[in-house]
Amino acid sequence: QVQLVESGGGLVQAGDSLRLSCTISRRTFSTYDMGWFRQAPGKEREFVAAIRRSGGMGHYADSVKGRFTISRDNAKNTVYLEMNNLKPEDTAVYYCAADSSWAKLTALYGPDYWGKGTLVTVSS
Repeated sequence: QVQLVESGGGLVQAGDSLRLSCTISRRTFSTYDMGWFRQAPGKEREFVAAIRRSGGMGHYADSVKGRFTISRDNAKNTVYLEMNNLKPEDTAVYYCAADSSWAKLTALYGPDYWGKGTLVTVSS
């Protein structure tokens, strides 16, 4: 069973930064493409960012491009989401996701494995 555990959420002010972390409970972390999704109150879950198992450039939703950076450390079984210049509209529960298929990972609700989420609240 694959388990994902997110951490790093919290309450910040607009313009602040946060770094989310997600650790996967499998030694085969490097075989999974990893992503971040978010769900704001009363809204549908949406894609935020994804990174391939080999690392490299991330892929981002337009709403976070230039502000968020996804990265991974395969030695630590961890994927990160660095969030800068946070805005109130970034307030949401952020979920980590994993899949061995890039196509499934980047399709909303497609990934096989999900964390329980971590809440990010950005005050104005």
